[in-house]
Amino acid sequence: MKTMRILLVAGGWSSEREISLNGAAVIMKTLKERGHLVTLFDLRDGFEQLLCLARRNDVAFLNLHGQPGEDGLVQALLDRIGCPYQGADPAGSFLALNKAAAKSLFIQSGIRTPRYEFLPQRPEEGWRPSMPFPLFVKSNTGGSSIDLFRVSCEKELSEALNDLFAQRQEVLVEELITGQEVTCGVIGCKGEEKALPPVLIVPKREFFDFHDKYAQNGADELCPAPLDDTVIEKVRRAALAAHRCLGLEGCSRADFRLREDGELFILEVNTLPGMTSASLVPKEAAAVGMPFGELLESLLAFALKKHAGR
Repeated sequence: MKTMRILLVAGGWSSEREISLNGAAVIMKTLKERGHLVTLFDLRDGFEQLLCLARRNDVAFLNLHGQPGEDGLVQALLDRIGCPYQGADPAGSFLALNKAAAKSLFIQSGIRTPRYEFLPQRPEEGWRPSMPFPLFVKSNTGGSSIDLFRVSCEKELSEALNDLFAQRQEVLVEELITGQEVTCGVIGCKGEEKALPPVLIVPKREFFDFHDKYAQNGADELCPAPLDDTVIEKVRRAALAAHRCLGLEGCSRADFRLREDGELFILEVNTLPGMTSASLVPKEAAAVGMPFGELLESLLAFALKKHAGR
């Protein structure tokens, strides 16, 4: 690939800021080693400078997690000035980040997801969930398993709700599906997407929480997943279906629970998945012979092709 001027957008002001910056350092090093001119821009250090900087570069690489970034705001701004970027457009980004919205679309498309209740505001006194304990309680627009609670009784449920509503969060109360954690990435231009080999995640603790995701040896991430070929194909088909259901482009990663009886349930889709050589999608790409640097350049190539098509 010819040398490109790349604006690497990271940081911001979400609770996932440090994760974003750590990943950006690896991306910048890798792209520079491959001969590209990379400008790292922390969105928190002058949001109003974004468009000016974007105009000076050939393409933007977004390594933002949470809001802003995964909500489509940055993508919408870049679209207005015609700056290419990798990944989903504003609508797809917003729909994927909002778990209740995504679940509505999954259900309409026949993609199985755990039962849930959406609480945009604190329920009235005496409210009880329609599903039995234990349950998961999470932010409707959070990521990286931050603000994720496993609750086993009304007291724990009340504490989790108090915590989230105190942060002015919308809340999703979700059925707990027992079984294995599986994740699967999808990459490619629209109409030419392909699902990568899934990863089986084996948490060291009760469930795959923020600690297990980012602590050294927090969980075993097995890729390719040691599952039957029929199950692997089911996961890949479901990841591709979810990607297309949300209208995504370039790259996504779908997270699933595989129940003991073989039923598969989608939990959520990430439109800006982690991008270091140790992250899940890069591990999946490596399993099909695509090194990390090549993956990054492929995502940028998809961005330029999408832009040229417009």
